[in-house]
Amino acid sequence: MFVKICANTNLADAQMAAELGADAVGFVFAPSKRRVSVEQVAEITPHLPGSVLTVGVFATREAKAIVDAVGGSGLGGVQLHSSPDAALLEELNCGFEGRVRLIQTVSYAIDAEDREAADEQFVAALQTAVSAPAVWAVLLDAARGGVSGGLGARFDWEHAAGLVRQVYAEAGENGGNLPKLIVAGGLRAENVREAIGALHPWGVDVASGVESVPGKKDPERMRLFLAAARESL
Repeated sequence: MFVKICANTNLADAQMAAELGADAVGFVFAPSKRRVSVEQVAEITPHLPGSVLTVGVFATREAKAIVDAVGGSGLGGVQLHSSPDAALLEELNCGFEGRVRLIQTVSYAIDAEDREAADEQFVAALQTAVSAPAVWAVLLDAARGGVSGGLGARFDWEHAAGLVRQVYAEAGENGGNLPKLIVAGGLRAENVREAIGALHPWGVDVASGVESVPGKKDPERMRLFLAAARESL
């Protein structure tokens, strides 16, 4: 099970995540109380093992800004928290010459008044992400008020699972490699097995669920989360 520890704000936390066995560490460049700068991340990435994927989280749709930030901070991956945009994904892939892994977030609205309409939007976004050749992985996250990421809130995994299976099955009929599936949103050591059991993802992503306070990771919570995620295999 691939595990990403996201929203790191300092070297000590990122190194601890790597030492405990995380496959990836994330850094938030989007508006957030855990936001970091290119300069901060540039001082962290050289001290992390090459086997650990370093991922920048972005909400902007400006390809050049993303490419410049990745180049300046030495990242190996990009996670987009804007709605799926095939043109942007292709522009980024070209800008990175295919050397940077692109993760597209697809948001599941937890506060939808019209569940049917929200499901249609979720499916449409997922279809766009899954069909984009440049996408390495799709990350499912909770959204509230149109905002996703950093909420620390779970979504209806069982209900979403049916929609995800439908989209992936239809996309699989066209052949080719489909993006990996990663699940985020309110995950903790206590519930990650439930999420994995419902959605059968390739990976999981956690931020607030392994913090002692916002922006500061808790080593014991990280250890327990990694153990719980991998015991689910």
